[in-house]
Amino acid sequence: MKILLKSWIILSCVALLCWNCKDKEDTQENIPDLKSDAALTSYVNPFIGTAPLTDPEQIGYTPPENWRVWAGLVYPGSSLPNAMVQLSPVTRYGSGAGYEYEDDEIIGFAHTNKGHWNLCNIPVLPVSGKATHPFRSSFDHQEEKASPAYYEVLLKDYGVHVRLSSTLRCGIHEYTFKDTTGRKVLFDLGSANNRVSDWKLTRIGDNRIEGFQQIGQENIYFSARFDTPVENIEKKDEGKSGGYALVKLKDGTEPVILRIGLSFVSTINADENLEKEIGGRDLDEVHEKGAGIWEKLLTAIRVSGGTEREKELFYTSLYRAFLWPALRSDNNGEFTDEAGTRRKEEFNYYTIPSLWDTYRNKLVLLTMLSPEVTGDVIASLIDRGQVSGFMPTFFHGDHAAPFVTGAYLRGIRNFDIANAYKLLLNNAYKEGGTRPFISEYIRKGYISDPAVADPHVESKGKAGVSKTLEYAYDDYALAQLAKEMEDTDRYKDLFKRSGNYANVFDPTVNFMRGRLENGQWITPFNPQYPYYEYMFREANAWQVSFYVPHDMPGLVERYGGEENFEHKLDSLFTTPWNPQYIARNVSGFIGQYCHGNQPDHEAPFAYYFADKPYKSQKVIDNILENYYGVGEDGLALVGMDDAGEMSSWYVFAAMGIYPLSPADPEYLVTVPVFDRVELQVKGGQKVSLTKTSEGRKLRGIRVNGKIINSFFVPHELFIQGGRIEIQTAE
Repeated sequence: MKILLKSWIILSCVALLCWNCKDKEDTQENIPDLKSDAALTSYVNPFIGTAPLTDPEQIGYTPPENWRVWAGLVYPGSSLPNAMVQLSPVTRYGSGAGYEYEDDEIIGFAHTNKGHWNLCNIPVLPVSGKATHPFRSSFDHQEEKASPAYYEVLLKDYGVHVRLSSTLRCGIHEYTFKDTTGRKVLFDLGSANNRVSDWKLTRIGDNRIEGFQQIGQENIYFSARFDTPVENIEKKDEGKSGGYALVKLKDGTEPVILRIGLSFVSTINADENLEKEIGGRDLDEVHEKGAGIWEKLLTAIRVSGGTEREKELFYTSLYRAFLWPALRSDNNGEFTDEAGTRRKEEFNYYTIPSLWDTYRNKLVLLTMLSPEVTGDVIASLIDRGQVSGFMPTFFHGDHAAPFVTGAYLRGIRNFDIANAYKLLLNNAYKEGGTRPFISEYIRKGYISDPAVADPHVESKGKAGVSKTLEYAYDDYALAQLAKEMEDTDRYKDLFKRSGNYANVFDPTVNFMRGRLENGQWITPFNPQYPYYEYMFREANAWQVSFYVPHDMPGLVERYGGEENFEHKLDSLFTTPWNPQYIARNVSGFIGQYCHGNQPDHEAPFAYYFADKPYKSQKVIDNILENYYGVGEDGLALVGMDDAGEMSSWYVFAAMGIYPLSPADPEYLVTVPVFDRVELQVKGGQKVSLTKTSEGRKLRGIRVNGKIINSFFVPHELFIQGGRIEIQTAE
């Protein structure tokens, strides 16, 4: 984006006078040392985000009775970064992540998770000899523990102490039964977060079982080995939803160890995954290795200063950012592709990322810290695209474009860029693929919505305003890739199309506003009313009217200049939310701004383009302090984590840089929470960010000892290494 702000040059000159005595060399005086002796995994609290958001003041409205606001929706169980297995407790099926903190019964331990009302596959539960259907046990949070690659709980009704850990493709369970007779393990294969269409379980020898669970047309295979002999298996309604199998184990006093491997290819592969990744290792060995993997990832960003609570929120958020997308390749490299074919390639196969949510920040974080995984995720998207002819997306928009472009411009090269570009062009120009209504968009420069009498939150439409804004940004992103590919004609056309955001900006009301097919503005128009897909996608006009991350100076001009733009932003953050307007996944307000959902997550940074960075910082600090880890137990989020997007927002904002336009290899500099942040991208040199005082007003930025006249620093700095010093004032 390469934006220079006019008065920043003046500000920089003033700051230069203040710092002229230090301009020749970088002094490290009064900069505290980073803590190198503390395990960063000790700061991770997997329970943050599992508790319900209940306070109407934090929500923005009073929820209807028995209505759990869509907030957090994360799981506390064991997983490695971007793993196939997420081994976590289930308290109810059909819920966001299977686990809800306010529940007091556990009904299983499932081996897959995401937090989007799906997965929770292959659930297992140890039960006592006298247990009967429906199987469930009470538990107490005082007897529950969780940390990276580990989970522990006491099932009070069954008298079973449970410990869990996991590898990339496998889980390990340790059950200590109080009653050592009649020990059983439930395989609740007729249950998951989605309807089960088939399942099977087969005994192999004395201590091994295998089988699968089918969700829709997809099979999740497993191979499980007990260190205790299996006496018999009781099956109830095998193959049917709601059915289950009870595995009766031989009596004994030693803890029961269950090792289980997963595969999306076959039971043979599942067993091979198990042998390769766990073999005969015990739970403590698996846990120690898993914790070490997390520690290595977390140490890519080291902080000093700040409070212990801020470190807990920071490292918990960093942890959450690396749980999705999930691996789908087996240890031998095989996977089942989009067409259902069993294959092996040079890359690891991953699920589709939650692109609508995570392209904004989380996938940039993945690119910075896990470039090999990033390249494999993009290669997986390309591979999936070979079936349909289009690069796949997630939910809304075409945000593989900024993801692929941003990764490529940040130096990721382990994927077929020519094929990716071809598929993305199909998305941008051809009907019937990733971009609905693309023909109308190309023809008119916007996407219309139908006339709806008395529209309400759930009125059906095209979400035309949101699509137009998002397609315009996606066009900009793809234009940058076209430039890299030396495709001049496409670059010019796509860059021109990136200005289509202006076609849904109504200067008579100073909002992004829906249009009818004939081009007229939709009337009546209430900018405060939220919609799920009429004009706007899960937002109101306030929340999308600052979304032009690729052309913020152009947007400022649309509002009539910096002063008018500043006043409009002031109104965004001060106009009260109407508590009568209720949308389940729109919560956590500062005025009209909603931090509980993604569409306006760029807005807090918009004051920079009115040359008032301190106003942005005030909003950012409010969010960091009051919108994460809230509620009675300090364990709630004000909105869905959405596969790590909310967590990634915290990580970037807390360390003082943000990828405002993720397609561009640069970062907007803000004031970090911590005195010092040391970041090392994979394959790059260390970059330190330090602030000169406890003040929160940005006065100047030096890079490697020299004043810069921009609010942005390039990604290249994080490859070559260097120092970012942030001068602040009260």
